[in-house]
Amino acid sequence: MISVLIVEDEPLIAEAHKSYLGRLQEFRCVGVAHTARDAMRIATGAIAAGNPIELVLLDIGLPDASGIDFAGALGGLRPNPDIIAITSSRDLAVVRSAVAHGVVLYLLKPFTFAAFRDKLDRYTEYRASLSVGEAAVSQRDIDRAMGVLRSADERTTTPKGIAANTFDEIARIVRDASGGIGAAEAGKALGVSRVTAWRYLEKLADDGTVARHTEYGNAGRPQVRYRWKS
Repeated sequence: MISVLIVEDEPLIAEAHKSYLGRLQEFRCVGVAHTARDAMRIATGAIAAGNPIELVLLDIGLPDASGIDFAGALGGLRPNPDIIAITSSRDLAVVRSAVAHGVVLYLLKPFTFAAFRDKLDRYTEYRASLSVGEAAVSQRDIDRAMGVLRSADERTTTPKGIAANTFDEIARIVRDASGGIGAAEAGKALGVSRVTAWRYLEKLADDGTVARHTEYGNAGRPQVRYRWKS
């Protein structure tokens, strides 16, 4: 199994990442850190114990250090872990800097379990493409491994008829609605029909990302509200 360190300053979000990770058989969480300092302590301690961290899920916005700079610091460890950046920053300059500091994949918040799983699946393929312990690999092997990473965002993580951008926006709307949200409200917020919003909300519920709650009023049909699972 691939050992993973989660570095996220928001405890609830860190717990959500850990929960997602627990649903993937190839990975195991070996630590959670809320600051760069604690993360480095865990990473160096793991190396000293002979069990180095293999993958870091890194929040770029840490309270005590730049996540970008910390990614560079992790690159100085031997052996150094791979890094997947998990962040809400959509600044392309930040993305370029993250890649330059050793980040292999980039996942934008908020995201669904399907998107999370897709990134981790791509990472697993990447590792398998470059066999550990070989003294050298061919150009073809390297190109294949890099191709896995380059194509990660080009592969659909949603079924036919579901637009990835709309899916992500609906997920964001639900996550921001602390009391949950109905299909009509979500549709109005996004500028789509209630039926369209309902279709995306149901897909999120089927994925296990949101929970359905039925509310019974004094009159009319029961209303289903969708709440983000923390």
